[in-house]
Amino acid sequence: MIPARFSQILFGLIVSGFMSLLVSGIATHRATGLVDGFVGIWVVSWVHSWAVAFPTIMIASPIARRLVARMVREDN
Repeated sequence: MIPARFSQILFGLIVSGFMSLLVSGIATHRATGLVDGFVGIWVVSWVHSWAVAFPTIMIASPIARRLVARMVREDN
């Protein structure tokens, strides 16, 4: 098991991985269609996307949490 202090990093890694996989797959399909070697092209695109998505989510998620906290009220 991973210590709880790493939960934010693990969360960012998983979310950025899933989102970059999905978005790069759609973008690759739109750019190339279902050509021979599509999966290989997609994987390369995904790795590059994930390299950008992970640090971005690590920076953006605390900002998003603060914005959400300002936009909602506590339930009584």
